Amino acid sequence: MVEYLVTLLQPAYRIATLSRGYGRASKGYLLANKYVTALEIGDEPMQFHLKFPGLAVAVGEDRVASMHKLLKDRPETEIVLLDDCFQHRKIKPGFNILLTSYNNLFTRDFFLPTGSLRDQKSSYQRADVVVVTKCPADLSTDKMLKIKTELHLLPNQKAFFTVIDYGKPYALLTKEERLLTLEDEVLLLTGIANPDPLKKYLSDKVKRCYEMSFKDHHTYTRDDVEKVIKNLASIATSEKIILTTEKDAARLIEFMEDVKSMPLYVLPVRHRFLFGEGIQFDEIVDNFIETFQARKKI
Repeated sequence: MVEYLVTLLQPAYRIATLSRGYGRASKGYLLANKYVTALEIGDEPMQFHLKFPGLAVAVGEDRVASMHKLLKDRPETEIVLLDDCFQHRKIKPGFNILLTSYNNLFTRDFFLPTGSLRDQKSSYQRADVVVVTKCPADLSTDKMLKIKTELHLLPNQKAFFTVIDYGKPYALLTKEERLLTLEDEVLLLTGIANPDPLKKYLSDKVKRCYEMSFKDHHTYTRDDVEKVIKNLASIATSEKIILTTEKDAARLIEFMEDVKSMPLYVLPVRHRFLFGEGIQFDEIVDNFIETFQARKKI
């Protein structure tokens, strides 16, 4: 969603992102530069940094202190996208987007560690927009309406439904795109929370899929890379590639010398809004920004 918003807003505004930088080895505030690594700022911020040249990407556990430092470092910033910040009350966003997964709606979830909630269910009322993510592409209108009823939205809230769209795989180093075929055998390399949708997508796109799965935000080591090389060598066909996610690629890029001779490809993903409502979502975001700017001028 952060990438979707950057793509939407960056042509017209000077954008920055501020994240905690989960899983990084460093502490405190850090603004990404050309020398930074995923180990220092975290895999998702590194993904933003690599994908969007010119985007100011900052991390920091203390969102308020980090915001002040970010705006001091980049005073031209007009919009800050706060990644995973809904439950942080010390900073008050102007616009809240609450994401909830189709297969794990917050209405059916529980607090950590039993579930994944980090805030009371009633806090959904602070959201301006609720987005139900990872929906089936053939989600029916009837099912959509039932979910809206379950969410019990307030009159000022709007719910949207999105599906994961996969793009064309591209080579990690050269960015050259490659189509998947039914002749391909794929070594799927992931360190994400739930690789099941990706495996399901590949099931009818390639001949065979072998999996190397690590925990979410896994920090890759040289030993891991050597295991990848061995596993790839054990696949007895010339039509074979390694396929990974953009988040994993942000962590693997530091092993550039080790992987440069490997057929390592990255599969991009994006949100696609169902029921033709993407334009309406964009308009709501644009209208908030225009209204907010107008209030500042008064």
